[in-house]
Amino acid sequence: MNYLIGEGECSERHACTLVGMSRSVVRYVARRQEDEVELMRRIHELAIHHPRYGYRRITVILRREGWRVNRKRVHRIWKAEGLSLPLRRPRRRRIGPVGEIVNKAEYPNHVWSYDFLEDRTERGGKLRILAIIDEYTRECLAIRVALSNGGGSP
Repeated sequence: MNYLIGEGECSERHACTLVGMSRSVVRYVARRQEDEVELMRRIHELAIHHPRYGYRRITVILRREGWRVNRKRVHRIWKAEGLSLPLRRPRRRRIGPVGEIVNKAEYPNHVWSYDFLEDRTERGGKLRILAIIDEYTRECLAIRVALSNGGGSP
């Protein structure tokens, strides 16, 4: 866009129309406030002194100290300076059975397990399947299949 205007090819208004940009965006000049450097220094100090605080809590502290800042301004400086909170450590997961007694099979027919399975026929009807296995031999002792027609287990 500056190329079009600089070369004298077209006016600013026409160049903005061609590029699809507002003229106010082209003419905008960012101005730093006079207390910006001092505010950045103070935010750094607070971030180092309070490493667990985020920009919202830092904003509250700055306001208590007498700074006239809003949360968005502190957030902009916070991001520009690359400040961040330490990452949260994930919770440790418990491993193994919790509060239950697990019977380990020691010989055939000592511990049996059952499971209900569900499947669909090609016409869309439900099938309920009960499978019973011996934990020691891993042998399937019984399989019972029934249509799921509303009442109870198969």
